[in-house]
Amino acid sequence: MADSKIRIQDALDYHTKGTPGKIEVVPTKATKTQRDLALAYSPGVAEPCRKIADEVEDVYKYTAKGNLVAVISNGTAVLGLGDIGPEASKPVMEGKGLLFKIFAGIDVFDLELNTKNIEEFITVVKALEPTFGGINLEDIKAPDCFEIEQRLKEELNIPIMHDDQHGTAIISGAGLINALKVVGKKAAEVRVVVSGAGASAISCIKIFIELGVQKSNIIVCDSRGVIRNDRDQLSGSKKEFATDKDYHNLEEAMADADVFLGLSKGNVVTPSMLKKMAPNPIVFALANPDPEIAYDLAMATRDDVLMATGRSDHPNQVNNVLGFPFIFRGALDVRATAINEAMKLAAVKALADLAQEPVPDVVIKAYNKDTISFGTEYIIPKPLDPRLLTVVAPAVAKAAIDSGVAKHRITDWEEYKTSLIKRLGHDDQIIRRLTNKAKQHPKRIVFAEAEDYRVLKAAQIAMDERIAIPILLGDEDRINALIEKYNLDLGDTRIINPQSKCSSDMVKRYGKMFFEKRQRRGYNLYEANNEMTKRNYFGCMMVESGEADAIISGISRKYAHTIKPALQIFGTETPGKKVSSMYMMLTKRGPLFLTDTTMIPNPTSEELVEIAFQAAMAVKEMMGMEPRVAFLAYSNFGSSDDVEPKLVRSAAAQMKDKYPEIISDGEVQANFAFNQQELKENYPFSNLIGHEPNVLVFPNLASANIAYKLMQVMKSGEAIGPIVLGMKQPVHILQLGCSVREIVNMITIATVDAQIKGGE
Repeated sequence: MADSKIRIQDALDYHTKGTPGKIEVVPTKATKTQRDLALAYSPGVAEPCRKIADEVEDVYKYTAKGNLVAVISNGTAVLGLGDIGPEASKPVMEGKGLLFKIFAGIDVFDLELNTKNIEEFITVVKALEPTFGGINLEDIKAPDCFEIEQRLKEELNIPIMHDDQHGTAIISGAGLINALKVVGKKAAEVRVVVSGAGASAISCIKIFIELGVQKSNIIVCDSRGVIRNDRDQLSGSKKEFATDKDYHNLEEAMADADVFLGLSKGNVVTPSMLKKMAPNPIVFALANPDPEIAYDLAMATRDDVLMATGRSDHPNQVNNVLGFPFIFRGALDVRATAINEAMKLAAVKALADLAQEPVPDVVIKAYNKDTISFGTEYIIPKPLDPRLLTVVAPAVAKAAIDSGVAKHRITDWEEYKTSLIKRLGHDDQIIRRLTNKAKQHPKRIVFAEAEDYRVLKAAQIAMDERIAIPILLGDEDRINALIEKYNLDLGDTRIINPQSKCSSDMVKRYGKMFFEKRQRRGYNLYEANNEMTKRNYFGCMMVESGEADAIISGISRKYAHTIKPALQIFGTETPGKKVSSMYMMLTKRGPLFLTDTTMIPNPTSEELVEIAFQAAMAVKEMMGMEPRVAFLAYSNFGSSDDVEPKLVRSAAAQMKDKYPEIISDGEVQANFAFNQQELKENYPFSNLIGHEPNVLVFPNLASANIAYKLMQVMKSGEAIGPIVLGMKQPVHILQLGCSVREIVNMITIATVDAQIKGGE
C-alpha cells in the first residue's frame, strides 16, 4: 500500500522464502486413493472428455475453465518500471492473480509472453481460448495495448479486459459521478483537463464521455504540453482527443477548469494552477506514489477542493482492486462472451451507488472512524468493503445478460449473492480489516523481550506499516548488536534497560506505584522496586502509568511469567471476574474463535458463560463481526447426563438468559454445529440454524487447547493468539517459538485492543 514502507530485502525474502513465488496449484478433488487417481485421470477422465467432445459448452461443467482467468503480459509497461521484459514482469502477474483469488475467488494462471510483436502476441492469446474463461491483459505498452485488446475482443468468444486501460477508468468514473453530485455540477457542463495520454488516461476520457462529459470540453496534456491538432505525428488515440482551442500548456489549460484528471507524474500541478481552477474544483491526482499535487498541499491551497488520489493514506483512493476482480466474477458467472461497454458502465454505476449507501459498521471499524458517509471525503467505496463482491459482480452479470453477451442466465439473484459469499470465504479479510484499523491510530507497544531477533524484526515491520510505535526493553548493546547483525532499521525507537542506572528513576517511580498497589498483598517497598527491574513488570507498569498503550511478551518465557505481573498490576476489567483467552483460527469457511485455550483449566458453568461472553464481545468490538456462539460437547441437547455435558448444557441455558441478544446454543457436537442440514433435520429448535457458529466454547482448557493445536498442525487454519480477554489493560502473550508473522499479527491485535480500551 502507498502508506507502507516496504524494504528491499523484505520484498525479496517474501518472494523467495519457502516456496518461491506467491501461487500454487491445489487439487479440488480427493486424490488419496488409487480409485481417486483413476477417476481423476485414466480411465475415468475419458468420460468428461467424451461429454465435452459431444457438447463443447460442457467444458464449463466438467473443468475449471469457468473460474479460470489468464493474466497475460509481455512486460513492456510494468507498473512504474517500464519495459523490463516478460520474466521480470512475472512477480507482478502472480500478484495480480493473488488479488483475483482473495477478492473474488477466481483462479489464475499468469502467462508472460516473450514477444513485442503485436501479431505474435495476438496469435498466442487466440490459441489459448479453449483453456480460459477470461483473459486479463496487463502491463502492455501503448499504443500496442489498444490494438491487441481490440483485435482479441473481436476474434475471441470469452471476456477480455486490459485492466491498465479500463480499471482506473471504471473507478474514477464512479468517483466522477459522485464528485459532481457532491459539488452540484453537471457532467455536460464541466470542463476537464487531463494530464497524461497513456492507455489509462485515454480509457478514463472515454468513460467520462460515456457519463455525459462533452468531448469538446476536454483538454488533454502530455509531456510536451496540450495535445493540439496542429502538432506533428500524433498517434491515433492522441489525435482523437486533440484540440483547436488556444491552450498550449497545462497551466493555461487549468484556468477555470472544473475537473483535473492526472495520470502522469508527481508534482506537475502547482498551488497557483490549483487556485486558477473554477469554484469547487474536482481533482483526481492519480499518479503513484506521488500525486500530481500532494493531498496536504492541495487541501492547504484551497478549502473547496474535492480530491481523490491513488494512495490509501488519503480519502477517496482510486484503486483498481475495486473493479477487476468483481467485473470478471460477474462475467465468468454468466459465461459472458465479452466485457462490453454496458458491463463496464454497470460496474461504474454500481460503485457510485454503493458509495451513497450507509456504510456498515464493519467498514467503519476497519478504518477506525466514528462515521463514514457520502461526501467530499467519501465518494468511492473502501477496498475492504465486503459488499463490493455482492454489488458489483451481480451488476456486471445482469448487464451481460441484458446486453446479450451472456450464455448463462441467472434468475435467482439473492441466491447468486449468497453463493458469492460462500465461494469466497473470509479467511484473510479480517486481518486486512484489523491491520487497516490499527494503522488509523498506531499505539505505543512495549516489547518485553527485545533481545530476540524475531521481536525486533516484527517491531520494524510494525513501525514500517505504521500499525504500532515500538518501545524495546532489554540490554541496549545486545539489541543494537542484533540490529546491526541483521541489518534492521528501527530508527530512533526507544530502548530501555530496566536494570541499567539510566532507568533507576523510572524503576523507583514504578516501584512506588507497585508498592501502593500490593503493599497489603505481601510486598514491601524493597521487593516492589526489585520487581520493577524485571522487564515484564516494568513493561506492565509503563502501560499502567500511561507511558505506553500495550505490552507484548512471552516468546521465551512460560505463560505464567507473563500473565502474573499483568494480573498483579492491571487486574481484571470486571472486578471478581477471571481472565480468559481465545485463539482466532483463519479457515476457508471464515475465522473461528476458540475459547478458553490457555487460562481456566476446569471452568464452572458460570465461568463458561463469562468465557463465552468475553469472546463474543471481542469478536463484536475488535473483529467487527456478529458473534454466534456454540457451546461444544460430546453430546447433543441433553443426549447425555454425564457431568461434563450437564455442565455445558447449564452454561448454554444461562447464556441465553443472561445475554439473550447474543446468538448462542448448546450443548452440541462440533459436526452438528457446522452442518446446517443435519442440525435442521435433527434439532429444528436450535438457535444455530441459519447462524453457523464462529465462537466455539469448549468444556475445559484441555479440549480447547488440543483442538486449536490440532487445527494448526493439520494446516486446517492459521492460528492467531492467544488473545487475552478480560484484562483491564491491553496485554498479549506470544507462543513460545512463534514466527515473525505471528508476532506482527499479535502487534496488530494489541493495537486494536488498545484503541478499544481507550474508547476510540
